[in-house]
Amino acid sequence: MDSPLPEAPAPRAIRELPDELISQIAAGEVVERPASVVRELVDNALDAGARNIQVKLMAGGVRAIVVEDDGCGIPVGQLPLALKRHATSKIASLTDLESVATMGFRGEALAAIASVSDMALASRTAADAHAHRLDARSGELQPAARSRGTSVEVRELFFATPARRKFLKTDATELAHCVEAVRRHALARPDVGFAIWHEGKLVDQWRAASAEQRIGDVLGEDFIAESRSFEFSAGPLALSGRAGLPEAARSRADQQYVWVNGRYVRDKLISHAIRSAYEDVLHGQRQPAYVLFIEIAPELVDVNVHPTKIEVRFRDGRAIHQSVRRAFVDALAQSRSTEAAAPEPVLSPLAFEPTMPATLYVAEPRQSYSSYVPPVPATAEQVRLSLVEHETLWEPNKAALPSPAAAPAPRLPDQDWPLGRAIAQIQGVYILAENRQGLVIVDMHAAHERVVYERLKAKLGATQIESQPLLIPVSFAATAEEVAAAEQHAATLAQLGLDVAPLSARTLAVRSRPALLAASDLVALTRELLAEMAQFDASSVLERAQHEILATMACHGAVRANRQLNIDEMNALLRDMEATERADQCNHGRPTWRQLDMRELDALFLRGR
Repeated sequence: MDSPLPEAPAPRAIRELPDELISQIAAGEVVERPASVVRELVDNALDAGARNIQVKLMAGGVRAIVVEDDGCGIPVGQLPLALKRHATSKIASLTDLESVATMGFRGEALAAIASVSDMALASRTAADAHAHRLDARSGELQPAARSRGTSVEVRELFFATPARRKFLKTDATELAHCVEAVRRHALARPDVGFAIWHEGKLVDQWRAASAEQRIGDVLGEDFIAESRSFEFSAGPLALSGRAGLPEAARSRADQQYVWVNGRYVRDKLISHAIRSAYEDVLHGQRQPAYVLFIEIAPELVDVNVHPTKIEVRFRDGRAIHQSVRRAFVDALAQSRSTEAAAPEPVLSPLAFEPTMPATLYVAEPRQSYSSYVPPVPATAEQVRLSLVEHETLWEPNKAALPSPAAAPAPRLPDQDWPLGRAIAQIQGVYILAENRQGLVIVDMHAAHERVVYERLKAKLGATQIESQPLLIPVSFAATAEEVAAAEQHAATLAQLGLDVAPLSARTLAVRSRPALLAASDLVALTRELLAEMAQFDASSVLERAQHEILATMACHGAVRANRQLNIDEMNALLRDMEATERADQCNHGRPTWRQLDMRELDALFLRGR
């Protein structure tokens, strides 16, 4: 026998929520942990024109958060309004909302924080004789002593909602999040001084400084040494910051900072653009470190898409993606080997089809270098006969040659080449070179692979992508969004060598493809392009596929291990590296050369200088 259906619940009457409950619901969106409170209060301090901000914490911010600034202050008559929901001085109309230039603008942060804590507000303007303190819970307003500016005290966070307090972590963890929130503000505003105190002890302090100095103070001098600065502008968009070198990449994405008009954000579009710029030079799953400041006209970005303002939406996402990617590509293009000098390009004997001198080995005309077998070592008797012959030829000419004492001591060439001059080869794998700093060790296969790869990319970029018509079009079932994207971006797809046309409302046909990608999965490539074109630069997906093929070609075209090179060939490879972009890493992101300076060499042998 079937069980009876459960009775429907009795309908409840619709009613308005009390203001306090409304604020507590809003606090659930805005106030996640003490760091959220710190971020909102520092935002307000910066909007008030503060030049020095003090953040004082107790128990990681759970017991107390006090943020003091020296900004313009709040007039005594407006103090009660500051604690009301949706009360703000930042915007007054929809036009203001569409071009927000301040850090805060919603007018709900103080009200939401006050609903889940015991909060007090003290402020003084330049025109006031003294400060006034307002208790958020009782509404009591009384005189107070402080200089111009504002102090916000938040005590016993989540005491009114104990269930939320159970989700907080240890005091040390919450403190770390609070410090990170202030660090983000400090990086964006080097003109403002910041100090963080915990339990009465100074945790961190950053005085007003230049942008470069502030980055070094906050992220460390190692980050400055292992990154490269850049600036890029395009119309209303201006980008600046520092791109971490690939060899300094980290296992975690804990040093990736992006600001839009001074507001710290996390944006998938920007992250994708930066990651694609590192594709050719980053090894495995390593995470790059970077600092990126984006300045854009306020009306071209919507900051009102997330309660905590951590996300934004750009009016022209593709232009942002292209600009960010180009800025990082240009910053990473310069090799460390080119920073000391700009060598002239050298026509290398190690080009796409290198030739070996006959004195090194004898091979059949069609023998490939990968099948090269080193010559058999000479016997002892052959060496003895060779020395006798050499002595016989040498004896008559001894008098005509300068004495060994008169011979000049070996020295570096007049031109100070960054990678120096080749002196030897080890096991047919590594090249040893000497420069003014000390010893340079080069992985010859990895280095030549990068040289060949960059030449292939330049050759591809200088010509139109060749399209190959298909005898039988490839058709596949598509979604309505894919069909719409194919129609909208037909011209872009054609420039990339793809001819994609709808056969019906749910079917697409590919009638031609890029000749370079003849071996690729055409349906998968088309789907990937159509899926990403709505968000990212349409050519980036195809470019990645092209570069993967070129990387394979470069790997097969580069010199192999166990290949013996003479000094001229080794020097030619070094000069090519100095003239090649991204020569510090091979196509797979592994390093191509390393420098050992004299101090490191002395340390190996416990030698003092």
